[in-house]
Amino acid sequence: MSISLDDSGDDALSIPVWLRGLTASFGPKTCVVAESESLSFAEVDRRSDALARGLLARGIGKGTRVGLLFGNGTDWVVWWAATEKIGALCIPLSTFSRSAELARVVCHADLHLLAASRSFLDRDFVKLVAEAFPGLSSAPSPWLALTEAPYLRTVVFDGPGPGWSRDVDWIVSGGLDDRWRQILDQAQHEVHPDDEALCIYTSGQSADPKGALFTHRAIIEKTYYLRDMFGFTETTVTDVTLPFFWVGGLVMALFPTMAVGGMTRCTQRSTLGSNAVIRDRATGSASSATALPGMQLVPSLGMTETFGMYSWGTELPSGPYSIAAPLDVFQPGFEVRLCEDQKSYDDGRGAGELLVRGPTLTTRLHKVSRRAVFDADGFYRTGDLAVRDDTGRLRFVGRTNDIIKTSGANVSPVEVEREMNIIEGVEIAHVVGLPDADRGQLVAAAVVPVAGAHLTEESIKDVLRDRLSPFKVPRVVVFLESPADVPMTPSSKVRKRDLVELIESLRPE
Repeated sequence: MSISLDDSGDDALSIPVWLRGLTASFGPKTCVVAESESLSFAEVDRRSDALARGLLARGIGKGTRVGLLFGNGTDWVVWWAATEKIGALCIPLSTFSRSAELARVVCHADLHLLAASRSFLDRDFVKLVAEAFPGLSSAPSPWLALTEAPYLRTVVFDGPGPGWSRDVDWIVSGGLDDRWRQILDQAQHEVHPDDEALCIYTSGQSADPKGALFTHRAIIEKTYYLRDMFGFTETTVTDVTLPFFWVGGLVMALFPTMAVGGMTRCTQRSTLGSNAVIRDRATGSASSATALPGMQLVPSLGMTETFGMYSWGTELPSGPYSIAAPLDVFQPGFEVRLCEDQKSYDDGRGAGELLVRGPTLTTRLHKVSRRAVFDADGFYRTGDLAVRDDTGRLRFVGRTNDIIKTSGANVSPVEVEREMNIIEGVEIAHVVGLPDADRGQLVAAAVVPVAGAHLTEESIKDVLRDRLSPFKVPRVVVFLESPADVPMTPSSKVRKRDLVELIESLRPE
């Protein structure tokens, strides 16, 4: 049995109503498994109810911003469910964060409460939080007052911590009186499908964090869409290898698995950034989509701002369009425009930026002007570049903010990287544009050779001259010893500006 969008009308699109339906349908079934414990759907409901009552009693309610700093596991699921039941805004935080990064996100997100485990893997989160906010050592109690995080009032750990923190038992104890049961029941009724429920932070090229907000309605609609696309059933077991603080771990794994009464299994390796693996015990199928009769679909494009995949291809990437599958099938309700406001792209095919509009699109980016990211018709500027091939199909070819303009020509770093990464002896290559007074930019590459490989700048250029137009061949090639030398964000994206500086420092005079 699975819960349907139409089971109880429009109210079914709020997460509290959805969670109640899951408990009623799958109560004794295992919901989430971690290395130390497992919880059934009923146990998730009971624990999150107790936590939700305590949060209400401690002054946390609708719209309050609650940050979660946990690895994948039962605590993450319980805290998420509790925040959604009371209409608070849940803001998952990266377990990769260093102290300065954590401080920036907590401040940018306007967190009121930060909930965290005391440690995860080999990381001490108590120490991390203390380093992020030096003022904690002299902060007043019980409510914090920090200039570096002006809205943060409480830090809650999963057990006893420093004097400036509270533990989860303190939260729960506030809601033990029976009146809080009635208050929680009423609070859940006040949560509307169009209330904002989740803010997912993702790294962009700007210095500021980027937080995309999603409503209860959008979350449930995407969950049901992907549940059906993947063909999940009650026998589905999902081994999660993507973190819950990113869209992939939530919408490609946890949420659609919960929607069918399946089991989500977390391991201590779950937040180390490896690729997601989804297994169905009943069919043994991989995570391809089969929602259309007689048609096997492969993922094409998705992003944090669309809450995951919104397009699929009917064939694998190939030939000159080997970056992604063609955009053949779209999530119902999604519209795509090709904004062809660039004169040319590479060989003059007329690329343009993809603009999207649809039911699971982010409502807004936190602290970013709507006019900066949406057009007048409500289409989101994705930053993805696409062209129409000879058959009229949309093909992804790169990113607008990555395009290198050299001597009047446009070069896609993705295309150059693709050719460089198949050169024998190249482990990984990253391509950027270097500022140049004469040409505007120079195509430049940082290459990590395979151990023992004997590569030179000229040998790489010789290979590329046979594969790329002359203006696409990097004029500057530098070598790095290890992939660890490439400057990366916590979400494993290349810091382009830092890479430009690194290449400049290594290039021959």
